[in-house]
Amino acid sequence: MNDLTISLLVFAVIFGGALIGMVVRPFLSEHHQTADSREVVKMTTSLIGTLAALVLGLLIASAKNSFDQKTNQVRQMTATIILLDDLLMRYGPEATRLRNLLRQGIQPLADRIWHEEEMTAGRPVRFESSVESSAFEIELGRLSPSNDLQRSLQSRATQAFTEAAQIRLQLFAQTSGAIPTPFLVILVFWLGAIFVSCTLFARTNLIVMMSLLVCALSFAAAIFLVLELSDPFTGLMGISSATLRSALSPLN
Repeated sequence: MNDLTISLLVFAVIFGGALIGMVVRPFLSEHHQTADSREVVKMTTSLIGTLAALVLGLLIASAKNSFDQKTNQVRQMTATIILLDDLLMRYGPEATRLRNLLRQGIQPLADRIWHEEEMTAGRPVRFESSVESSAFEIELGRLSPSNDLQRSLQSRATQAFTEAAQIRLQLFAQTSGAIPTPFLVILVFWLGAIFVSCTLFARTNLIVMMSLLVCALSFAAAIFLVLELSDPFTGLMGISSATLRSALSPLN
């Protein structure tokens, strides 16, 4: 189920709470509509509203931090690959094969990163080193520096390759899905309860219903935002792979 469908279901449940309150209201007896009853309902819904607002705010902040972190990791990996190619270029013609291997490995690398993030949450995924990465590492170790400059460049290239590999592992280990289902259900229940209380005692009219409609849409949009930020490699706000794929120009 995609993020938009979940958000629409959330909207339907929340706004449905307001409709339930409208249906139940005529059946309330007089002793259920006393000032004390109204005050208690108002107080409890205020508490629930405060709790829901805090939780929703924390969810948005957490999802945004995760999104920014993965965006920075992709940028750092791209910069490291460019640096690695520059070091190999400065090494000399002996590293031409390595530079070609580096370019051949970028497309499979991007494909695997974005494919892993698109897989269904909860499905076991085992990390496997790509053939291109293994071949590049072997060839890098086979370089035979003939002077101090080449030895320094080989060492720095090895360090850059190791850094890129670590970032790759972090992206794999930090694969995250959407909000856990029980968490989402509880949050939607809180919001639905608030909307039930809104129409339980008050008479409804067009202005009231429009206000509740806009409010329900706002909550559903907030849930949609959290879901989108939680899956940074998919959806409308997904991180583009174009920058990584086009990091290196083809060799002449």
